[in-house]
Amino acid sequence: MDINKLIQAARAHDLADPAVLADYFELLRLLEPDDPERAHALNREIRNISARETRQQHSIEMYELNKRSLLFDAQRDFDAYLQYVEFDRDPDKKFYLPRRRKIKFLVDAMQCIADHELDLLTISLPPGTGKSTLGIFLLSWLMGREPNKPNLASAHADKLTRSFFDGVGTIITDPEYLWHDVFPGVQLESTNAKDETINLDRPNRFKSLTCRSIDGSLTGATRCEGVLYADDLVSGIEEAMNIDRMNNLWVKYLNDLKSRKKEGCAEIHIATRWSVHDPIGRLEREYGDDPRCRFIAVPALDENGESNFDYIGGVGFSTAFFMDLKRTMDDASFRALFMNEPIEREGTVFKSDELNRYYELPDGEPDAVVAICDTAEGGGDSTFLPVAYIYGDKVMIEDMVFDNGLPQVTVPLCAKMLVDHNVKIAQFESNSAGGGYSDKVHDLVRELGGATTVTKKRTTANKLTKIIVNSGYIKEHFYFKDQKCYQPHSPYGRAMRELFGFTQAGKNKHDDVPDGLAQLSEFVQGLSSSKIVVFKRPF
Repeated sequence: MDINKLIQAARAHDLADPAVLADYFELLRLLEPDDPERAHALNREIRNISARETRQQHSIEMYELNKRSLLFDAQRDFDAYLQYVEFDRDPDKKFYLPRRRKIKFLVDAMQCIADHELDLLTISLPPGTGKSTLGIFLLSWLMGREPNKPNLASAHADKLTRSFFDGVGTIITDPEYLWHDVFPGVQLESTNAKDETINLDRPNRFKSLTCRSIDGSLTGATRCEGVLYADDLVSGIEEAMNIDRMNNLWVKYLNDLKSRKKEGCAEIHIATRWSVHDPIGRLEREYGDDPRCRFIAVPALDENGESNFDYIGGVGFSTAFFMDLKRTMDDASFRALFMNEPIEREGTVFKSDELNRYYELPDGEPDAVVAICDTAEGGGDSTFLPVAYIYGDKVMIEDMVFDNGLPQVTVPLCAKMLVDHNVKIAQFESNSAGGGYSDKVHDLVRELGGATTVTKKRTTANKLTKIIVNSGYIKEHFYFKDQKCYQPHSPYGRAMRELFGFTQAGKNKHDDVPDGLAQLSEFVQGLSSSKIVVFKRPF
């Protein structure tokens, strides 16, 4: 009978029955030689069912079937490999399963490298979250798949590259790992601890894996045909803060690492981000629009202020842990190390300790309540509308709209903000779609019973120049809420974070907040210079 008909008949039965599921799995093994793609696609169903039933039924048959189904996929599926290679390890020693729910998307991205769907992948995570260990498992898998293709792994120091060498070697040779089950025909040909090389299958001039620091000599040592793996090329803050050292590091990367690649070789960078001028930052500026390049950055805390790395079994980091670090570290270091928001501190225009702060608005009526709106123009931009209460020469920034949503989301937010604060006059940037946007806000303000006068102004000045020119006035006359008065992940908190990240020394990914505050500065100064002066006629 046709295999496909038998498979169809098997799937019509109760797959929660271990005997039925086992028969179904054997049919997929028979199907694989003729249709491997379908066989392995269907096997994912067996993996899921057997794992579920193992948990629910505590079935030994399902447990063993899950192991066999993972092995069936392990050579071609990185997720299956990670589960299988640690299958017999004690639960408290396993790396992947406790973290799988949180980092599966990273594994999927690495799968795209193996399947030649991506040429470049960069992954930026906070320290201690398992990114280097995941990279070591990836190298061990890629080497087993294509043992005669040389791979190169580099980092800023020999200690790190030695950990790659030791880690990959342990996975391949230690019986605690089931690497040889996955690649039974691949033998360890040689290792060299001094040169930090591992070679599989047959003798080769260029080894299956060469580990070498960025400052180590690579002349004649290797070519890179499989993957160029770079992990933490920046040594730390001292190097990151020196633009000359960042420039030298980029030259080393180009001359000593990238030059070793042969055509078709993929590239993976894993790092904690320190500087906008680090290799990942420069690669993103160069290849950010290339669909065959992917740049992943995962902050310690999500948009709700919750930990992204609270792994099962207490092997990760809780929200409380990260919040404690945030309170005790300086803002720039926390953002770079843990939020993957590198900034160039020497070129930072607005520093937290330079700004005026307040807890409550002064008693009495303000001289005016005004606002400006910097509308989003696509490309990840945000709509930014700060509301300012003016008391003499003090400009108190009391509230903000800061949202990257579509106009149907941000128009109501802006209109409600203007009505809630009884804003008398609001100036909207009229560039691009800003003119039509302000009309929609104006109409909605009237519907809500507000009386804000909405004006439009076309901005023509150079953005960076405008921000720098107005930075002095902002620091002297603008007052921002004390940090205790807003949540870090509120619109106000996120806007302040973008303000502190703006630099004149490098390329800024987003500058809506400093640009908007510069517009507000010009608007306020224009109001104060339009005073009516009464004087006696000279004739």
